[in-house]
Amino acid sequence: MEVVHQARRCLLDLIGVAAAGTGTSLSKILRDHASRHAGGSRQTSGLLFDGRRVGAAHAALANAGTIDAMDGHDGHRLAKGHAGVAVLPAVLALMDGAPGRVMGDLLSALVVGYEVCLRAGMALHRTAADYHSSGAWNAIGAAAVGARVLGLDEQATCHALGIAEYSAPRGPMMRAIDHPTMVKDSSAWGAQAGVAAALLAREGFTGAPAELVDGALESHDLGVRWRITEQYFKPHPVCRWAHPAVQAGLTLAREHDLPIDEIEEIEVITFDAAARLRTAAPRTTEEAQYSLPFALASALVHGELAPDRILAPQHDEAALELAKKIRSTPSAEMTDEFPARRRAEVRIRFTDGRSHSSAPTLADGDPESPLSDDVLLEKFEDYTRPLGRRRSDSIAEVVLGEMDRGVDELTRLLMAPI
Repeated sequence: MEVVHQARRCLLDLIGVAAAGTGTSLSKILRDHASRHAGGSRQTSGLLFDGRRVGAAHAALANAGTIDAMDGHDGHRLAKGHAGVAVLPAVLALMDGAPGRVMGDLLSALVVGYEVCLRAGMALHRTAADYHSSGAWNAIGAAAVGARVLGLDEQATCHALGIAEYSAPRGPMMRAIDHPTMVKDSSAWGAQAGVAAALLAREGFTGAPAELVDGALESHDLGVRWRITEQYFKPHPVCRWAHPAVQAGLTLAREHDLPIDEIEEIEVITFDAAARLRTAAPRTTEEAQYSLPFALASALVHGELAPDRILAPQHDEAALELAKKIRSTPSAEMTDEFPARRRAEVRIRFTDGRSHSSAPTLADGDPESPLSDDVLLEKFEDYTRPLGRRRSDSIAEVVLGEMDRGVDELTRLLMAPI
């Protein structure tokens, strides 16, 4: 039951983040692209909160992009990335409109996708020299979902996994950190590659053996150790690496009087990867989501880090002004701990010589300090505000309800336009 409960938490959180992401240019561009190039007589799957229907692989592309557009979705420390952002779109792409599917089927497919995804991610990080994007491995989980939902036999499943691994987008992750744009961590293309791989395998298309699955992937504890229960959930809609600094800053704000206009300098001591989130004056939401200075500044100025503050950072003059005073210093000790532990220490110095420093801080939301069900539900309600309370409540009721409820109840709520 713990696994099912966690799957419901992941599903609810992903839907909420998707609702918030619908308002971004990234989401609109991908949805319009999918409709323009994969619409017509062979439409099969819905676009989240949009109303249009397109081919399954393009639906996975656009829906994963919509979730990824607002960097508030769950992740895994050791995989150093995100599974659900590709797995849920794969499930929806292949179950939307399929007769007889119930929520138990959806949750089971979701768990399968997470388990394969996360193991593939850890295996690829362990065996590859480069730091690659999530799409490099979550495509394999999306293909596993496709194999399960489509009922592929063993041979076709092997081909689906092999096609997905071979065609998955292996983007250089730190390039997207240094130059934040809409490509994010390539999860949209991972979802598309995985769904296309399963559909191709069903038609007899063959793929090279999936080396990660056949060799490096740890499968001995499948069904015993559930990696989905190790997911972290985000309190804030920005890169997880910025969360320890944001939490440390907000803790100082609660403990002390922090007159923003009297701050002279803020130093953040953290691990090297987080220190590279250095865009101080973001002009787009993508730059804001990968900016430690802006995330921390916005949290201190407004007392929280809400999605609407991240959507249009160029208009938040107070946060932009404070972000100029924030610098990050990499710590060798904290860097050595990464990714198993991600910590930050915040030191604030005022113009009158006073100063406050936080303790080295781990962000809430990790398995050791999980967000409660109530906190996750509150986040979901906040992120789905554009849908209206009645529709938001109906979605939560289906996600958290009986296992034998039809998937079509959920997809009707998710695919209707806002």
